[in-house]
Amino acid sequence: MKVLVAVKRVVDANVNVRVNADNTGIDLNNVKMAMNPFCEIAVEEAVRLKEKGVATEIVVISMGKKDCQEQIRTALALGADRGILVETDEELQPLAVAKLLKAVVDEEKPEIIIFGKQAIDNDNSQTGQMLAALC
Repeated sequence: MKVLVAVKRVVDANVNVRVNADNTGIDLNNVKMAMNPFCEIAVEEAVRLKEKGVATEIVVISMGKKDCQEQIRTALALGADRGILVETDEELQPLAVAKLLKAVVDEEKPEIIIFGKQAIDNDNSQTGQMLAALC
């Protein structure tokens, strides 16, 4: 069984964030980034499935700037088999991410898709539900 796990790059949970001078968002200059902790739990669960012999391949996917490859490498270090980076400089909203994931799902044909319960940066918890509606 092929497992697809979505991982998101977020500001490290131990970092105190600063607001931009123009109050339009968070200042990300020289800020430590990490894999969303709930996405890390999802990767760990996929690895458990593989260790039990239920899963045969774990594919992780991340979307965003080139720097997202760091989170894919982290997932590979945790035990994932392959990583996919959908590279874009645009700030993606949950529906756009769900549509891009749908295209990857159609190509990869995983039997199960695992998401973290939410992202610690915006707490929306929307992308997984939107992808489920699209599939």
